This record gives sequence, structure tokens and C-alpha cells, in this order.
Amino acid sequence: MDSASLTNTEQSQHDKDLQAKLQKAGEVPRHVAIIMDGNGRWAKRKGNMRAKGHQAGVDSVRDVTEACAQLGVQYLTLYTFSTENWDRPKTEIHALMQILVRSLRKEAENLDRNNIRLTAIGQTNRFPKNCQNKLNEVIELTKDNDALFLCLALSYSGRWDITEAVKKIARQVKTGTLNPEEIDDDLISRHLSTAQIPDPDLIIRTSGEYRISNFLLWQLAYSELYITETYWPDFRREELYKAIFSYQNRDRRYGSIKPESNSKSSRNSFTNDLIS
Repeated sequence: MDSASLTNTEQSQHDKDLQAKLQKAGEVPRHVAIIMDGNGRWAKRKGNMRAKGHQAGVDSVRDVTEACAQLGVQYLTLYTFSTENWDRPKTEIHALMQILVRSLRKEAENLDRNNIRLTAIGQTNRFPKNCQNKLNEVIELTKDNDALFLCLALSYSGRWDITEAVKKIARQVKTGTLNPEEIDDDLISRHLSTAQIPDPDLIIRTSGEYRISNFLLWQLAYSELYITETYWPDFRREELYKAIFSYQNRDRRYGSIKPESNSKSSRNSFTNDLIS
């Protein structure tokens, strides 16, 4: 989908060339998941309230989503609000809810026009009614789109996800509709909130923290991890390209052995293009 436009900015020829080189350099990950971290610290460094950082992060979401659609990434999952985030000050939570509703209202038609489908995972029933209503509206509006599957993890916890799957399976065992011997990895995966989404190929975490933070704990068993020091409000498509290029130059062996691919010269060429 090379015509995707969420930022209302004409794509430069340089960016088109970078994307073309990236697509030729190796396999573009089918599913990218991002732990968007550093909004508060970004705002603090600039002498602003934390809410300013969250608002600035919306621009990064828009740019990265557009770039993923243009590159051919099929699934993008964004860790937007964790269950632990409910412990933050009420004023910050209120600001986050306002930003979410405002963003959904503003981006709904844009997502639909660009054939992007929105969905959400997590305990969204904990959100204010206006948030739930607007979220459901956009999900309904975009349900038939198929260019990019944009998944927001809202009030999400990996442990919660696994616990809920175990409960569903336990009920089936209790009623006699499921034999415990039939429980395997695939069955558990089908009972997770991400049942309709393949496991992530690439997990990106911004702000330099080396933690998973209770995100997609079951699903990331074989995901490649990419950590960047960049705070989320400063994370743009060039940083995404670096992460994908890093992914392309790894051997995903799953315990087996594969021949080395991608020459050193191609790695140097693309790196030089990024920093030039």
C-alpha cells in the first residue's frame, strides 16, 4: 500500500527510495509490536507536563502507522495503556483518556480512507463510557478494511491475557467439552485476546528500557527484540526503518541452523542511506 497517507504530508522521493531498499534488503516483518515508552521523560526534559509528552506521541503513532502501511507490514500492535498505568495520578489518566478520544475522533475517517482496520485488546470495559463508545465506533467503521491491521493494547496485561485464556479453557474442561490432554500451545493461543493476530515478528521498545513490561508475554516467545534510546515522541519512520533493517539481518533459527544471508555491503549501503 504505497499510497497510504495519514500525516497529510506528501511522501518524499528519498523516503520512497529508502522503503524500496528496505523491501529489497530482506523480509519485511509481518507483525510489528511497539512498547511506546518515554513520553513523560521527553516532556520533563522540555519543561512540560507529562500530558504534553503523550500528546506529542500521537504524531509518532500517525507517522509510524503510515510507514508500516506503505512498507507492507500487515499487523501493527501498539502498547497504548497498560493495566499498571491505572496507578498513575488521576490527572494524567484523565489527560490520556481525553487524548485517546480526541485522536479516535480525528483519525477515524483517515484510517478508513486508507483501508486500515482498527481493533483493541485489553480490559477496555475499565475505560470511561465515552472512550468505549468512540473506540467501538471506529472499530465498527473500519471492520472491513484489510491493508493494515492496527491493534491498540488498552488497559492490557500479558498476565491478564494468559489468565483469561486459562479460565476459558478450564470452563470447557469442567463442562466436559474439552479433554485436558487436548490442551496444547495452539489451543492456548486461540483463547488469547490476540487469537486473530499472528505472533509478533519484531518487538520495538523505545526510551532505552530493557523490559517487556507485561506485554504479549505468551505471544513474543520467538519475537526479535529491538531497543532504542529514542523517546517515543521523537520516534519516527527513520527509527522504524533501522529496527526493521536490524530484524532483516538476524537469523531467525527457532532452534535450528540456517545459512547466513544479507551481505555486509548491503547492510552498509542501507545504513549510509539512513544517516545521509
